[in-house]
Amino acid sequence: MMALKKIGSQSMLFPSGAWIRGRGTVVGKKEGSGPLGSCFDIVLQDDMYGEKSWEKAESKMLKDAMMKAVQRAGLEKENIDVMLSGDLLNQLMSSSFMARDMHIPFLGLYGACSTMTESLVLGSILIDGGFAENVLAGASSHFCTAERQFRLPVEHGNQRPPSAQWTATAAGAVVISGQPPGPGIPRIRAEAATIGRVIDAGIKDANQMGAAMAPAAVDTLLNHLQDTGRGIDYYDLVVSGDLGFIGREIVMDLLVDAGLPSAKVRERYDDCGTMLYTKDQDVHSGGSGCGCSASVFAGHLLQRMEQGELKKVLLMSTGAMLSVISPLQGESIPGIAHAISLEVE
Repeated sequence: MMALKKIGSQSMLFPSGAWIRGRGTVVGKKEGSGPLGSCFDIVLQDDMYGEKSWEKAESKMLKDAMMKAVQRAGLEKENIDVMLSGDLLNQLMSSSFMARDMHIPFLGLYGACSTMTESLVLGSILIDGGFAENVLAGASSHFCTAERQFRLPVEHGNQRPPSAQWTATAAGAVVISGQPPGPGIPRIRAEAATIGRVIDAGIKDANQMGAAMAPAAVDTLLNHLQDTGRGIDYYDLVVSGDLGFIGREIVMDLLVDAGLPSAKVRERYDDCGTMLYTKDQDVHSGGSGCGCSASVFAGHLLQRMEQGELKKVLLMSTGAMLSVISPLQGESIPGIAHAISLEVE
């Protein structure tokens, strides 16, 4: 009987090896003007990307990020066994139309803004379990498509409160392989993962996404540390996905309340939504969207790991599991967070 790879209550190990072999990113003009702009493969000068709609532009961004990851891996798309992807649009419009053009076996995923880590976790399971040799995992979002679906069209010019976050116009993708990259290329391995639980803090204000998702991030991180027997200082960086400035502060406070040392929390923890932009870019509480953690991870974080600046990273994307109708029905906003541990060998 095969040895069980599950550890603790929610976590698992990938002992057979699931290697990050290629990465690709495409971001909008605003994201390219931020502090991480030099880390991305393609920075758009027009967020329509030459298309007739925002939705088509997002799908094209995702496709180009996917293809860049495949090319950087030294593969052809015919070498990809399965593709995992998701976005924020109804029926996964961006991912489904991208998959239509790519002609690769496709599993569409929805975890809201947690989708990138969800795709990484499931991709690593497929590789470590021997069900695939190469998996392409990605996610995308677009400010204008999200505004149109969840709030009001941008043409309305509606005001956003200071607690609101800016949905990143961004796409990120990676190739996960059963074989490590060739000589001279850093060997980055998905080593462990924790599947999150849905946590509902009772928040009903859709402009308080960071506060709604923060408890789920804390729950997943604490369970990951307990399952693996690690402290937060095991990692060079623990990064959540899409909490923004307000959510990040809530997470740090809750972690300290749970008994983690304040100095270590503030030294090791950050959020992709606060890294992608500067406060003077008029993004209010910071970044969000599936493409936020996807682009920061596939661009900035993996680049730092390749350069030896980071050896051990825990990526923990967070998602607000509301729909376009649930707030109108008086429902609160459930949150979820998934985590994946990556190490340079």
